Amino acid sequence: MAQFEQLEHGTGRPAAVAGPAGAGTVAARLRASGPPGDGSGDGSGDGIEVFHQMYLAAAEEVAGPGAGAAPGREPIGPLAVRLVERYLAAVEAAAAGRRAPDCWRPLLQYRRHPGVRPVQFALAGLNAHTGHDLALAVIDTCRTLRCAPADLEEEFERAGDLLLRIEERIDDELMPGPETLEVGDPLLHLLGSWNPERAREAAWSSVLVLWRLRDVPTLAEEFRRRTDAGAGLVGRCLLTPCG
Repeated sequence: MAQFEQLEHGTGRPAAVAGPAGAGTVAARLRASGPPGDGSGDGSGDGIEVFHQMYLAAAEEVAGPGAGAAPGREPIGPLAVRLVERYLAAVEAAAAGRRAPDCWRPLLQYRRHPGVRPVQFALAGLNAHTGHDLALAVIDTCRTLRCAPADLEEEFERAGDLLLRIEERIDDELMPGPETLEVGDPLLHLLGSWNPERAREAAWSSVLVLWRLRDVPTLAEEFRRRTDAGAGLVGRCLLTPCG
């Protein structure tokens, strides 16, 4: 995260951040929720289920048999738990007839569109989670632990590892092979129009802006709404039907 200007140095990384591994908690939370239904009676052809299964598989991989971290990394902590809760809250809100964040609405609306391919559903979910939920999860964690964003940089990187595992799962399991994509296939353009690494960098920038605006709640909410709307627009583009 050296490429980003530090907002404030804080007083050192809080001991609470290095607490119990969160990857196992994330996987358990995803398993307990199951693939969130849409009232249709089954999960076949459901874009939310596609993303959910990629998320669960990545969380289980990071957790491992002992819920430990990847080599060279400390266990994922409370930030990852805050992050998954934001995703599940969005889906649960939609299921209850409440308005979900704009970033999730395209996926929730088109989750059974026959012209949208599984890889598009998964990337749209990853876009919503990274482009909106990640920054808010950092702010939530800062408030809970009474620390500054600078104190959570390492944990932000570890949460980024989890998102990277989701991306890798999508590439390995859902990305069409070159033999199935013709030159000029619109899916090629769509898949190249969103960059997960750039999205994570933008999320950290959003964290710094939101933290600066924490004493100006009206401006902070305006910034959050615009970020949410922007992520929703990208998600809608990613879900362009490709047949």
